[in-house]
Amino acid sequence: MINAAKRLDTVQEYYFSKKLREVRGLAAAGKPIINMGIGSPDLQPPVEVLTAIKNSLNDASAHKYQSYQGLPELRSAISKFYKNKFSVDTNSDNEVLPLMGSKEGIMHISMAFLNEGDKVLIPNPGYPTYTSVTKLVGAEPLFYDLSDANNWQPNYKELEAQDLSDVKIMWVNYPHMPTGTNATLETFEKLVAFGKKHQILIINDNPYSFILNDNPVSILQVEGAKDIALELNSLSKTFNMAGWRVGMVLGNAGYISEILKVKSNMDSGMFYGIQKGAIEALQLPDTWFTVQNKIYEERRVLIWQLADKLGATYNKNATGLFVWAKIPEGKKAEEVTDAILYDKDIFITPGTIFGSQGEGYIRFSLCVTTSIIKEAISRI
Repeated sequence: MINAAKRLDTVQEYYFSKKLREVRGLAAAGKPIINMGIGSPDLQPPVEVLTAIKNSLNDASAHKYQSYQGLPELRSAISKFYKNKFSVDTNSDNEVLPLMGSKEGIMHISMAFLNEGDKVLIPNPGYPTYTSVTKLVGAEPLFYDLSDANNWQPNYKELEAQDLSDVKIMWVNYPHMPTGTNATLETFEKLVAFGKKHQILIINDNPYSFILNDNPVSILQVEGAKDIALELNSLSKTFNMAGWRVGMVLGNAGYISEILKVKSNMDSGMFYGIQKGAIEALQLPDTWFTVQNKIYEERRVLIWQLADKLGATYNKNATGLFVWAKIPEGKKAEEVTDAILYDKDIFITPGTIFGSQGEGYIRFSLCVTTSIIKEAISRI
């Protein structure tokens, strides 16, 4: 056997990759598994989007290599979407870069801006990929704690107390995953000021803005944000296109140019038909969000009932695709979720996979039909 690269010593297989293998094994053995662990939308993409991709397949350019920067019409649609939804002005020629999902953007940005030994501020709890990618490029994670006591917002007193001299990037994620906490414009104003003060690139990962959220905000709404901030976004959750892999990064032309240097060496462009479908999605009226959110509202009420059955508490003002719930004092998250999996055949995510601050919490996905949630309630 050829030895693996030393960088792989710093990371483990992604939790869901490993755990879902176990869950599938249980299902294959005849267990009636209910999967409430992962946020993979079960609803269909918009009909208009499906029609657009079908109609594109006979276009002369449909099956050729595509531009590394995406179709000009797609960049324009992204730019208009940000103008309509967030009142953010961007130049579609050089301040918008389509991605094959925002997850790849985390790697591209890290490769573009981090040198070995640089430090990266990562939220705890937070998306595990921020940590693994940081380690893979040879940088050092520096975790900043978020807590319920501070409404899962950054604690600047604690941040300022750290040695920030080698910090190059700060990951933020609002609406926050896994807690569902939304940001305010003041949140982003403070983050932009913090980034400018310490010359730290602030990146907001923003895929949940339109799910059960009456007040979508972008960090790029803050005056001067483009000087020090980037924003990632995705069509995966908003338009039920997770498997299509369509995302984007927005920011000033200088930053986007550096990211493009990495991206253009990593892929050969996004499939033409998917881009055509994405363009259609980005032009849909707000009624799309209204209909989707009505479905998620119904599901969330039932998930709250399920959490009640488990003696867990939750914030009814949280947004996004999940319910983040605090389990009874003294219980361990993984022990609780494993007991529910093996005793009740229900897979729920333990909060600890998002960091040490996730201990004592569990996370439910809303990507489950009401009938299945009712079945889970009856099992508990």
